Order: sequence, then C-alpha cells, then structure tokens
Amino acid sequence: MDDFIAARSQMALSLGFHIIYSCIGMVMPVFMAISHYKWIKTKDQVYKNITIAWSKGVAIFFATGAVSGTMLSFELGLLWPGFMKHAGPIFGMPFSLEGVAFFIEAIALGFFLYGWNKLNTWFHWVTGVVVGVSGIASGILVVSANSWMNSPSGFDYVNGQYLNIDPLKAMFNEAWFSESLHMTIAAFSATGFAVAGIHALMIYRKRNVQFHSKAFKIAIIFGAAAAILQPLSGDISAKGAAKRQPAKLAAMEAYFHTQTYAPLVIGGIPDTAAKKVNYGIEIPGLLSFLVHDNFKQEVNGLDKIPVKNQPPVAVTHYAFQVMVGFGMLMMLIGVLYFIALWRKKSWFTKGWFLKMFIWATPAGFIALEAGWTVTEVGRQPWIIQGVMRTSEAVTPMPGIQYSFYLFTFIYFTLSVFVIFLLKRQIQMVPELYDR
Repeated sequence: MDDFIAARSQMALSLGFHIIYSCIGMVMPVFMAISHYKWIKTKDQVYKNITIAWSKGVAIFFATGAVSGTMLSFELGLLWPGFMKHAGPIFGMPFSLEGVAFFIEAIALGFFLYGWNKLNTWFHWVTGVVVGVSGIASGILVVSANSWMNSPSGFDYVNGQYLNIDPLKAMFNEAWFSESLHMTIAAFSATGFAVAGIHALMIYRKRNVQFHSKAFKIAIIFGAAAAILQPLSGDISAKGAAKRQPAKLAAMEAYFHTQTYAPLVIGGIPDTAAKKVNYGIEIPGLLSFLVHDNFKQEVNGLDKIPVKNQPPVAVTHYAFQVMVGFGMLMMLIGVLYFIALWRKKSWFTKGWFLKMFIWATPAGFIALEAGWTVTEVGRQPWIIQGVMRTSEAVTPMPGIQYSFYLFTFIYFTLSVFVIFLLKRQIQMVPELYDR
C-alpha cells in the first residue's frame, strides 16, 4: 500500500466510523428531549424511564464521537498538510464554531445527566434541549466545511496564492445549505430507523412492551418523516452537483455521453472502457428533467470532462445506487408506518410489520455511508474542487500505512466497546427502567 492510498484509506475509515457516532449524537438528544417533555406534561413514569435510558446512550455516543472527532482533526494536519496550509485560514471559521458548539453541548449534557432531582424541572429539560440544538449545530458546521471543499469560495486564487480571504463567504458557500439540509435529514432518518428497529425487536420478543412501544413511536415518527422528506433534499443536492460538480453527477449516473433527453440509469454495471452501462434500466429524458426541470435540455456527460479530472465512475455509481435504493426502501416503510398510524392500527400487533422495522435497522446508516462515498469519491481527483488535487495535499512523510493499521485497530476497538455498552444498556431495561 503506497502512502497516498494509505492516507486516503485512513481518512475514509475515520470518516466512515465518525459519521455514525456523530449522527447518532446529533439526533438522540432530540429524542431524549421529546421523551422528557412528554414525562413533564403527562407524569407518565415510562417516559421518564425512556429519557434516562436514552440519556445513557447519548453519553456513550458523545464520548465516542469526541474521541473519533479529535482523531479526525489531527489527521487533517498529519495526513493533508498541503491542504491545511492553504485551506485552514479560509474555512477555519466553521471548525472553530463547531468547537464552541461542542463545549456548549458538553456542559449542557453534564447538567442534564447529573441534574435529576437537583435542578428545576423545566430548566433541566432546557439543558437537554441545548444538548440537541448544539449537537445539530455542530453537525451543520462540519458539513459547511465539507461543502466548501465541493464549492470553494471566499478567496481569490491568483498565481498559486490564496488572496482576499472572506471566511464568512467561505462558510456560507453555494453548497452549504443543500448539503447541510441533506445531511441533517439523513441523520434523523438513519438514527430514527436504527433506534426504532431495536425497540421493534424488543416488542416482537414481547419484552417490556409498554416501554419499547412508546420509545419506538418517538423514534419512528422522526425517522419515517425524514425518510419521506429525503428525496426532496436529494433533488436540491443533485441540482447543485450538476451546476458545480458536473463530473460528480456524471459519475453518479455513469453518464458517459452528453445528449439531449438525457436518460436516468437505474442499476447497471459501468464499463468505463466501452463507455457504457451494462444491464442498467434507462428512463429517457428523466435525468434532463431532474437537473433542468424539463425533459429536453442537454446534460453534460463524462465526455465533456478531461479523463485526468474524472472521478472513479464505478465506485461513485454503485454508492449512489445503494444510497438511492435504501433511501427509497425507507421512504416506502415510512409511508406504511403513517398509514398504520392513521388507518391500520391493527398492523402494530402484526409480526410482519415489526419485522419490517427490525430488518430496516441498518438501512439508514448503509445509505448514509454510501452517500458520503458519493460526496468524497465523486469529488476526486480534487481535495478542493477545481483548485487543489488530493495528490498535492498529502503528506510527504513515509510509513503512512502503519498509521492506517493503528487507526483501524483503534476504531474497531472503539466500536466493540460501543456495541458492548449499548447491549448492556438494552439488557438493563427490565431491571432499571421498566418498573
């Protein structure tokens, strides 16, 4: 493994793990605050027990997210010094603000975890809300920094120099809103389905049904609503990619030849040598409609992009298909949930209905990982779109593969501890939270 591939692999591995921890850390405090509010209003002890149980999960993911996020911040400097040398002063603002949000979240979480029976009831609840709000703000700020890499702005690039730097313009670049919206909805969708799936499994096994039924409802309402809304934010993101990153869009669709009535390809195996897609289903004109809101307008294909500037087509296309496929599956399940809620309440006692959510437990995070693969691989060979190549930013230090092996071990070890702690929390529900 050469150092360049090792550096990219280490960053991919780190992001792949951290995105799961961070998304759960963004969304679980919101669920926790909703349950806490319902306890305050109804005095139903079950909601208090759910809140306490979920707060332990929030603490676990806050700790693991802090560890993995700190490791990522060091990796940016260690693996990509060429990138940080030039980009740091430009997009450093969202990272610094994310640090502020993180510390606010940490302080509020401390108040919440240790404030039971010590703080005013409503003030205690507000501290939980602050945990949720600051967690979401933290996620949006990080995505803003990533969106700058896809849509660089806030500087003039003259003769290899970065001049007239405007950090605010860099932070609120053209892609920040669409990426932040898409990522936030994805976090709610993935976490909602994952949490709901775990509680559905307990209901299916007839364990502490009242506790898990109430928890399931809070999680799946958010997860299902987010899954139904996700295609709308995806459409906004795709239109933005067509405008700012046409190579990424073309790779996502394995769209080799520029044409009017551009077809949308579903599935298929890209053949980059023959510049075609085998076994795919083409819907004529639909790509033109999705990009330009009409079926006729031309969409730029990979033939308009120099080969040296094209991303890996197969990886980007497969990841995009996985993201869309699982996203559509979750949207369908979300629609079925709301049908059951409004018209078919008898479904909630059916085994097939619960199994649907159990099997869908990992679906959101599979889609999430695939989506980030599209975002990052689809931008290649650029680390800053159109400005700096990834190969120009990598460290000259040798032996990166050993760092990759070490970080791989750390992340997998961390994940084993997380799984162990969560499993223990679930097993403790009958003894601690369902009396």
